[in-house]
Amino acid sequence: MNKVLATLIAGIFASVAHAQTTPVAAPVVAPAVVKAEVKADANNTKAIASEAKVAAKADASVAKVEAKADVAKTEANADAAKTKKKAHVKVAKAPAADKMAAEAKADKVDAKADAKVADQAVKSTVKVEKAKLDAGADKADAKTNTTLVKAEGKADVKAAAAK
Repeated sequence: MNKVLATLIAGIFASVAHAQTTPVAAPVVAPAVVKAEVKADANNTKAIASEAKVAAKADASVAKVEAKADVAKTEANADAAKTKKKAHVKVAKAPAADKMAAEAKADKVDAKADAKVADQAVKSTVKVEKAKLDAGADKADAKTNTTLVKAEGKADVKAAAAK
């Protein structure tokens, strides 16, 4: 029993002695490196904020164009319905002898109104898609600028460390 106890005590002393190593000195960082890191972090923060601002502005622009397109489509549909209604009222008021001619004319009016609605829908869709494309390009440019700022910051820190 004494041998086991002696071995345990010796093990404890050995582990305590081993754990008490000399502390490693913290690496000395040059003030220029710290300054470069702080400047890089500040520039990164500004670039990220700018990127977010550009993205928000682009999204708002797309939303505005989409809203205008929806209004234009709704107005085109309302105008078409009004025009069609007038044509069909004329058909209803037409005498029996002129009924066929009035119906043919009403069909033409219907076709023109439908074509106008379709044309407006296409124009609105093109405007929305162009706005989305422009917004995507703006976002990509902002992201590229942010990446550039981050890379320049890293390069500045490396340059300061090399001095």
